[in-house]
Amino acid sequence: MLDWLAQNQFLLLWLTVFSILMFLGTLVLVPLLVVRMPATYFAHRHREERVMARRHPVVRLLLEVFKTLLGLILLIAGLLMLVLPGQGVLTILMGLMLLNFPGKFRLERWFVSRPAVYHAINWLRRRAGRHPLIL
Repeated sequence: MLDWLAQNQFLLLWLTVFSILMFLGTLVLVPLLVVRMPATYFAHRHREERVMARRHPVVRLLLEVFKTLLGLILLIAGLLMLVLPGQGVLTILMGLMLLNFPGKFRLERWFVSRPAVYHAINWLRRRAGRHPLIL
């Protein structure tokens, strides 16, 4: 194992830099997204029509492909970070939220409805002067 680490120092350096950037990015992006989310985002059992659905089909396809590729990259990086330095679980969650799969909205709604998560989200929203989320 030590031989492998010695031979792959460059890879470990890049994974460490990526991990630090992901951590700093989550410190900025997660609160920003939580505050910008409409209070009624989780109020309905099914997701409302997305803004992307009204875009030109070619633009929508390109955005979906980009979003899916980014989600897969984050998912794979998160799995690697489970055994390497980094925020593995958080990166996996971010990757899953970018991917489209059946039951995704129900999973998001379940996660947000956990008391600790719900209170943390509403604390951030209250500090930003926004209404609490309606579940």
